[in-house]
Amino acid sequence: MGFFQDFINKFFKNLFKDKRQIKLGLYGPPNAGKSTLANKICIDWIGEEMSTVSNVAHETREIIIKEQVNIKSKDGKKELAFNLVDTPGIATKIDYEDFMKSGLKAKAAKKRAKEATKGVVDAIKWLDDMDAVTIVLDATKDPYSQVNITIIGNLAARDIPVLLVANKIDLKKADIKRIQDAFPQYSVVGISAKYGKKIQDFYDALFKVVK
Repeated sequence: MGFFQDFINKFFKNLFKDKRQIKLGLYGPPNAGKSTLANKICIDWIGEEMSTVSNVAHETREIIIKEQVNIKSKDGKKELAFNLVDTPGIATKIDYEDFMKSGLKAKAAKKRAKEATKGVVDAIKWLDDMDAVTIVLDATKDPYSQVNITIIGNLAARDIPVLLVANKIDLKKADIKRIQDAFPQYSVVGISAKYGKKIQDFYDALFKVVK
């Protein structure tokens, strides 16, 4: 009887294993709005914030995970359950002097730079664990940056569904088409994570990307 019960327990554990472990990663350069979007998603669907937001680059320096985020389609007929993973901003160069320009003392700046560098390495490693990735880009900036190309390049070799988010469309300089032209192989949705503008379009797009 014990053997049979163990078999049943393992069967159901494996049956629901994939659903529990679906990981949606938020990637992008520093200050593009990843953590702001992560907070918006969590506030909308579980009523609490997820990450700390700052105007200083690399506020998020460690992988942050919010488990069992469940979102529903606009008509309420479909539901998507995933673990949301907010990652540190990807950068090709991290200089502690840049943090000093933001007001940090040398010791704190060097510590932050070291943590940020480790965070970038960890974020790239975590790509192998992702079931889908949302790349958050600042729609006011040139998408043809070394950082963005690095992120896209790391994803190109992996068979991972990708959704591009053109964030900060509330700003006058925002240009969604420029991002679409830069990376035509991916779907692009324009939003303002800060003000929640077009956020439903983002949720709708997730249902098409995350299987």
